[in-house]
Amino acid sequence: MNETTAWVLFNVFVVAMLALDLGIIHRRAESLSLRQALAWSAVWIGIAAIFGVLLDRWQGRTAALEFSTGYVIELSLSADNLFIFLLIFRFFRLPEKNQYRVLFWGILGAILMRAAFIFAGVGLIRRFHWIIYGFGALLVYSGIRLLFQHGAQIDPEKNPVLRIFRKLLPVTPDYVGSQFFVREGAQLCATPLLLVLLVIETTDVIFAVDSIPAVLAITLNTFVVYTSNILAILGLRSLFFALSSLMNIFEYLHYGISCVLVFVGVKMLLAHRFPIRTEISLGIIGGILLTTIVASAFHRGKKPEF
Repeated sequence: MNETTAWVLFNVFVVAMLALDLGIIHRRAESLSLRQALAWSAVWIGIAAIFGVLLDRWQGRTAALEFSTGYVIELSLSADNLFIFLLIFRFFRLPEKNQYRVLFWGILGAILMRAAFIFAGVGLIRRFHWIIYGFGALLVYSGIRLLFQHGAQIDPEKNPVLRIFRKLLPVTPDYVGSQFFVREGAQLCATPLLLVLLVIETTDVIFAVDSIPAVLAITLNTFVVYTSNILAILGLRSLFFALSSLMNIFEYLHYGISCVLVFVGVKMLLAHRFPIRTEISLGIIGGILLTTIVASAFHRGKKPEF
């Protein structure tokens, strides 16, 4: 199979899964139960695992390891970012039944933005190799900043896109079902649901500044970077509902993610002199995340109950 065919088949699969998700499986607007969320998260992780096996047979073990490492990085960063989404939903008092719809369209927009970022990032690094050091420094800075960040604070009202949008189009005071737009008389109005989507999309742009360079630190194989990102993103909706019910279990996760960002940043900065093999990177990243999850569970188990 040539690379062009692989690109076409993968994107057809993505479109088919999105259509199946919104059009058939979750046509009715509703939130997922913890059991459903965990089941769907397992399905998406299983799909990624199958894809890794297929990639191993097509491009070899190195490509499969690079895909697995990129997928783990993207999924771990996304897990932390989903907590921010939960805070945004609470800020806007978004009804639970509409959260899945916002996440669907938000993730669709994220796929398009990530694709543009990936192609631009790979192209820049291949043309101007020194940019890799800038990406590495950015990741180290992001990791250190996250390490000393105690509690996520957000204020969507300061979002410049949101402020500009409010000046361009009137917004209804309350939600109108699952609609993004309504017509009041002769005037077209947006609903608060659209404002939530705008904040989610602009927030994801900020997230991509960390996640895309982190995967580029592993490989410059555009197909591997793209597929690992997209498959991780496709599972975010179910992962969101699972993590929103299990937030207390992952108390120390952000410390692990900060260490991952610092590690891949240092890996990028030292790649020319001290390259680290992909399987070693995957082991280190997996070990860091597993340690923080176990530590979180152990600490939670020791907390006194009142």
